[in-house]
Amino acid sequence: MNKFITLILCLCCVFTSAWAEGDDHTSLNPSDANIVGHILDKKTGEHLSFINVYLHGTTIGTTTDATGHYYMKNLPEGKYTLVMKSIGYKTEEKTVTLKKGKTLEINFNAEEDAVSLDGVVVSANRNETTRRLAPSLVNVLDSKVFETTHATSLADGLNFQPGVRVENNCQNCGFQQVRINGLEGPYTQILVDSRPIFSALTGVYGLEQIPANMIERVEVMRGGGSALFGSSAIAGTINIITKEPMRNSAQIAHSLTMIGGSRPDNNTTVNASLVTDDHKAGIYLFGQGRHRASYDHDGDGYSELGKLEAKTLGFRSYLKTSNYSKLTFEYHNISEFRRGGNLLDLPPHETDITEQTDHQINGGGLKFDLFSRDYHHRLNVYTSAQHTKRQSYYGAGKDPNAYGNTTDMTFIGGVQYSYEWDKCLFMPATFTGGAEYSYDDLQDEMLGYHRTIAQTVHIGSAFAQNEWKNDRWSFLIGGRLDKHNMMDHVIFSPRANVRFNPTKDINLRMSYSSGFRAPQAFDEDLHITAVGGDVAIIQISPDLKEENSQSVSASVDFYHRFGPVQVNFLVEGFYTDLRNVFILEEIGRDEDNNLLMERRNGKGARVMGINLEGKMAYSWMQIQAGATLQRSRYKEAEQWSENPNITPQKKMFRSPDVYGYFTSTFTPVKRFSASLTGTYTGSMLVQHLAGYIPEDREEKTRDFFDLNLKLSYDFPIFKSATLQVNAGIQNIFDSYQDDFDKGAHRDAGYIYGPGIPRSYFVGCKISY
Repeated sequence: MNKFITLILCLCCVFTSAWAEGDDHTSLNPSDANIVGHILDKKTGEHLSFINVYLHGTTIGTTTDATGHYYMKNLPEGKYTLVMKSIGYKTEEKTVTLKKGKTLEINFNAEEDAVSLDGVVVSANRNETTRRLAPSLVNVLDSKVFETTHATSLADGLNFQPGVRVENNCQNCGFQQVRINGLEGPYTQILVDSRPIFSALTGVYGLEQIPANMIERVEVMRGGGSALFGSSAIAGTINIITKEPMRNSAQIAHSLTMIGGSRPDNNTTVNASLVTDDHKAGIYLFGQGRHRASYDHDGDGYSELGKLEAKTLGFRSYLKTSNYSKLTFEYHNISEFRRGGNLLDLPPHETDITEQTDHQINGGGLKFDLFSRDYHHRLNVYTSAQHTKRQSYYGAGKDPNAYGNTTDMTFIGGVQYSYEWDKCLFMPATFTGGAEYSYDDLQDEMLGYHRTIAQTVHIGSAFAQNEWKNDRWSFLIGGRLDKHNMMDHVIFSPRANVRFNPTKDINLRMSYSSGFRAPQAFDEDLHITAVGGDVAIIQISPDLKEENSQSVSASVDFYHRFGPVQVNFLVEGFYTDLRNVFILEEIGRDEDNNLLMERRNGKGARVMGINLEGKMAYSWMQIQAGATLQRSRYKEAEQWSENPNITPQKKMFRSPDVYGYFTSTFTPVKRFSASLTGTYTGSMLVQHLAGYIPEDREEKTRDFFDLNLKLSYDFPIFKSATLQVNAGIQNIFDSYQDDFDKGAHRDAGYIYGPGIPRSYFVGCKISY
């Protein structure tokens, strides 16, 4: 692995030096070819500040100042496309011819795009493209959604997309997972800036460890159409794009949430963005401190929501080494302590139940982008790494031997090349190919449970695809080869997509992909649940084989403007077939009377359904809603419990047939905003293990409607500074589970529904 890291770093240095040297003449011999201009809101005529303007195919760009004007100087001579882009407005392009000693005035009238039709996404085909022309359907959660929903972390905002649901799986420690189209967490690939550094260990609590203030947007692609990012993306891909410095700015915010009206959750965030005058270098800094008290809903002395102490610090920085090359750095440090159970002030081994973890996570990445002067060639060399150290206690009955130590080192490095064909056979096309190597070394020791996981994973991959595309059609064919060291053969995962736009307002898409999950430890295997005064431990069957999937989807996406009203309607059908599906089955108890669960292969499963979504935007009002209707079944009924009174079950647990969400924002006056948001979770089957109850049971839950309200007002305090105050209520109707197990013999995994009861919050934010 060290040789591979060295190779990646050397490639970055070589390309940086060569191309920086090649462009030295630009700085030594200024061209005095300049562009000036302003950007106006097409409807109001108001000058728009902080709008991005750049030359397509280069690293040259700037933003409009506080007066809505911009200035780009000493530009390279030639014919270019000048692009104006910003969240909330349609992307616009103008062709310009730059000549030495000439200054052009190029103005834009920006048209509002409240439904983000022309937003740029990268998850569809590993290259930047507009959402309208993407070969696969990509939904985007931008920073506005996280702010509207009062989200403090990634986990709080993901529910507001069709087909996506976040659930809490443990009363003690708050282990969460995200489900896409009904499939549990390990079927979803989580990326950070398009890199899969979310390992099995960080996946246990990672959804809550990524603060919302570091996120620029989250791209969600349902189904397995993202094979180029990794063949484990069976349910879908969640790509977290972190914020990049665009202009000089700063922000500090604090919020206080009273969980259940009584227990505080304090969250403080700090952000700062610094860029040079010529926009050739910049850095974005972010930090978060969160302190959440434990919450006991039923008064039995045992937490339903654990105590949390978290600190996050990081940055993302870039250096434009030339007009056609760019170096990007990223680093983050996450320090998190969480604990749940009872008697939280005592050492863990003096309590009846404690689940406690102390994480230290350090991660970062380096990326080098290189463009040819005609933009036909693009090269991307990248490497990312993350080290996680966890000290844990998962125990019951004052067990002094339930302490554990876990370390995990994850690395990924690769190279990607793209070529733009003016015409390939029958239409313009983009070829993308590359190679990738990933490494994960996991060491998990819990000697008191006689359990040691020593897992080292090496995956060598190669991928290639070609996309023929124009404004009307897109045909994408590609595939990925993966060699996993825990499997004795190479796996090929094909991918195919078709897009057809009969009009500019209608997008029709179809996709096919395949994927696999290797027989290795996953996030839930590294979490131990307290059950019946003991613990439940997951083991991997020595005969476990890889799980394979075949996925197809089809969608109709309709956009239109009715006068001042923008609307968008989406209907998507999906079908996934799983073979050798992974299941958990009780196999008895060990010598310490701990419950043993074994991960085995089942016959298979099928997941199918429909996602529906609608959006409407008016000048002072935006409404968005989505629903999922699905069916998740095993091909043959699976036996999960040793209780003879429980018959084998075909229906997948924790997978409701109906669920959905809505968000709405109202801005009747310029500085005041009101947001009403909510999620609906239909009835589902959950497993209820013996302990507090005399024997295992299958429970059918009731449905839940979680409604939230947020009000905010912006006060201008200086010319370019604003103070916002906000307040609201989460889970207004107190739609919350009411049948928790109680006491030391409870099943901590018997938890479902919304994550918190009715809660109240206030906050303030200063932005510059």
